[in-house]
Formats: sequence, C-alpha cells, structure tokens
Amino acid sequence: MLDLAADNLLSPIVLSFVLGLFAALARSDLSVPEAVAKGISLYLLFAIGFKGGAGVAAHGLDPRLAATILAGLVLSFALPFAAFGLLRVLSGMSRIDAAAVAGHYGSISIVTFVAATTLLANAGLTAEGYMVAVAAAMEAPAILSALWLLSRGDGNTKMDSDLWREILLNGSIVLLLGAFVIGMATGQDGLDSIAAFIVSPFQGVLCIFLLDMGLIAGRGLRSAGVLDRGAVAFGLVMPLVGALAGLGAGMLLGLSTGGVMLMMTLSASASYIAVPAAMRVAVPEANPSIYLTLSLAVTFPFNLTLGLPLYLAVARIMTGG
Repeated sequence: MLDLAADNLLSPIVLSFVLGLFAALARSDLSVPEAVAKGISLYLLFAIGFKGGAGVAAHGLDPRLAATILAGLVLSFALPFAAFGLLRVLSGMSRIDAAAVAGHYGSISIVTFVAATTLLANAGLTAEGYMVAVAAAMEAPAILSALWLLSRGDGNTKMDSDLWREILLNGSIVLLLGAFVIGMATGQDGLDSIAAFIVSPFQGVLCIFLLDMGLIAGRGLRSAGVLDRGAVAFGLVMPLVGALAGLGAGMLLGLSTGGVMLMMTLSASASYIAVPAAMRVAVPEANPSIYLTLSLAVTFPFNLTLGLPLYLAVARIMTGG
C-alpha cells in the first residue's frame, strides 16, 4: 500500500492538484479561466461516459450489470443517513447544515472516479465497463435522502419543479448518461473512430482540471474557519465508512478487483457539482461554505492522495487480484 501511495502521490495528476493547492495557499494569481474549466469538465464527462458505454457494448448486458446499478442506488440513498448520524456526533453543526452535508456524501465525485480509473490503469488492472453507469446512477438518490432528513426537522425544503429539474436534468448527469448511450450504441468501432480525441489527450486534460481543483480547494482551506474540528474529522472518517460499504457491495456482487476498487471509490467520494446545485435551490438557508469546503477541500484531497491507494490495496487483498 505504501508503494501504491508513493506512486500515486508522484503521478502527474496528483502533482497538478498539489500545484494548484500550493498556488492558492500562497495567494498566487494563477487561475484557470471559468470558460476553460467548464469546457474541460464537459470533455471529461463525455469521454468517461463514451468509454464506459463502449465497454458495456463489448461486455454485453447481463444481470450483474443491473444488480450493480441497483447496489449503487441503494448505497447512494443509504450513506447520507450514516453521514448525518456521524456528523451530529462529531460536530456541533446545525441540523440543516448537517443534512445538506450528508447529501454530498451519498453522491459521488466524478473526478475522484476518473483518478481511480487512472490508478487502476497504471497498476495494469481493468474494471467492468458499466461502472460509469453506476457512477451516474449514484448522483441523485442522496439528494432525496438529504431532503427527507430535513423534512424530519425544521428544514424548509422546496420540493418544487425547480428542484426536480436540478436533480433529473443536471447537466453532468445528462452528459454522462448521454455519452454512455452513444458509446454503447456505437461500440468499439465508435470508440476507435474518435480515440484521438477522447483517449490520447485524456490524461493531459485531466491534469489541467486537477490544477483548477487544487486552486479551488486551496481557497476553501484558506477560509476553513467555518469548520470545527469535528467537521474536519468527519471529512476524513466518512470516506472510510463509505469505502467499507462499497467494499461489502462489491464483494457480494462478485466484481473484479478493479470493480471493487471503483465501488469503494464511488461510495467514499463526495459530490461538489450536482448536490451543491440542488441544495442551493432546495435549502438556501444551508451554508455552502460548509458543505463545499468539506467535500472539496477536505475529503477530495484525502481521497486523491491517500484514499485511492488504500482502496486499491484493500480490494486486491479481498479479491486476491
């Protein structure tokens, strides 16, 4: 595991994130233009979805695919309840903020997922192609869990058409699923025809995106006074709780070593795109500085640097891979 951690820490992807983090903490004027960052996000989501769809086309539809997606849905819905309970024990956070944070920890970070697939590739391992469909399925259920938690207290949630639009037509979900369908429809031939666009440049584009993520995380850490020690501890402990749940699901499903590792990663990550957008509409009184700083400036760096090598090492031990 130490060798994996060392290799991961010295990878261009992680070092790009560290560069952005350092630049932000040092108050450098380095920045990635918003239009460029958005374009990179679109590229990454399309490439991930397309390659996943092509992988499913090569693998074929089977009951395990359906069972894995169902397991992802259940995990996404259930993990916010564990996160809410843990957060209420560790931190003095209000119920509204705790519920909003909990929703982030049932949903997923697509960039953490991409970094995990890169680590698998560097280790010479593959995973089931349909894991990208599981990632897409795990975006939204956690939002519903957070709203249910709020409805049990004094939270004034707005279950209106604007919220449902945010959940069901969130741009990242639409693009990821749409590209997945295109990849599944065109198969390996379609992938080969655009490989020069979505395969070869992928790693370099990801480095620039992680540079931008490092800048955002560093700015969040500079204002980390909004978090108490218990909240920071939660941001480091909850990924391990989620990973353990993902490990159990992956083993029950009989996934490959790579598949188990990706299920652990999805369960351990925290959203900073889909859920914040929904929370702004549904719970405007929740403090975005709390849930964004926790997910992006605490949990994301932990997963990127230490979590992923740990999840891979555990998956190898448990599967013998």
